[in-house]
Amino acid sequence: MEVASLIKRVARGKHGSEHLSQDEARFVFSQLLNPQADELQLGAFLIAQRMKGEVSEELAGFVQAAREHISHFDVIKAPEGAVDLPCYAGKRRAAHAYLIAALEARDKGIPIFVHGVSHIAGRVTAWQVLQTVGIKAATTLSEAKNIMDEHGMVYMDLKDICPDLSRIYHLRDRLGVRSFANTVARLLNPMQCDKQLNGFFHTPYADYMAQANVLLGQKESLIFMGAEGDPELYADRQKVVNKQVGDKVEQVKFEDCGCENYPKQPVDNLQQIYDDFQRMLMGDRTAREQATIKRINKALENKLVNIT
Repeated sequence: MEVASLIKRVARGKHGSEHLSQDEARFVFSQLLNPQADELQLGAFLIAQRMKGEVSEELAGFVQAAREHISHFDVIKAPEGAVDLPCYAGKRRAAHAYLIAALEARDKGIPIFVHGVSHIAGRVTAWQVLQTVGIKAATTLSEAKNIMDEHGMVYMDLKDICPDLSRIYHLRDRLGVRSFANTVARLLNPMQCDKQLNGFFHTPYADYMAQANVLLGQKESLIFMGAEGDPELYADRQKVVNKQVGDKVEQVKFEDCGCENYPKQPVDNLQQIYDDFQRMLMGDRTAREQATIKRINKALENKLVNIT
């Protein structure tokens, strides 16, 4: 296989482009992840894939390639029953209710591995909130494992997990559009946690990401349209939710919780997100916030069907 020939196949335009096999996707992305890779080929491939759209086999291959560039991947793993919580969107409309649920799950003995990027312009990231409540960050998988064993929750930044993927992830400003590196980061599961809660923003990714997890051998995951793109279930109007267990994928149905009658309280500024998070942490929650937290808690506790 040659990189140029694979780029040619995905870049033939609307009617001529072809999807790559999982092995082909793994090969080409592993090559392009190298810092010495041809920047022109990298840019061409990222834009061609953006225009064509990725499929499950390609996403699985891209994730496998990225994992090859993670130091000590498959050597250091999360404790049994741990939940992978990828947070790559940030919030600007409401506080991080899902992190309140994650902290409560941690206190119940469920290990939580949070990963993402530390800063997103115009948004408040998971790390910016978690550091206000004393959650520790790790720079290696070994350190992350030790922190999880001692404290039950840890944060790792993508730049420390996989610097090569982080470099491509942060090309968005130069490319002008988001690349598949964002989805790969969400599916990365660096410590191979048994479970994964994964939010997305665009509906087709429900099936693509769930089937990619099947191909990757993920034990269990919940893939859903998340609030603002983060792994946060909506209190109401929750759209597609896929539950993946082994090689099976099924849609999760939600019972009506009447949350459409709960008033929304959009934030006025980013500082209010921090303030509202602290308020929720102290137990002062609106009915909508409490319903959201309850749903996410049910998911974290592995009660994924008919969550109410």
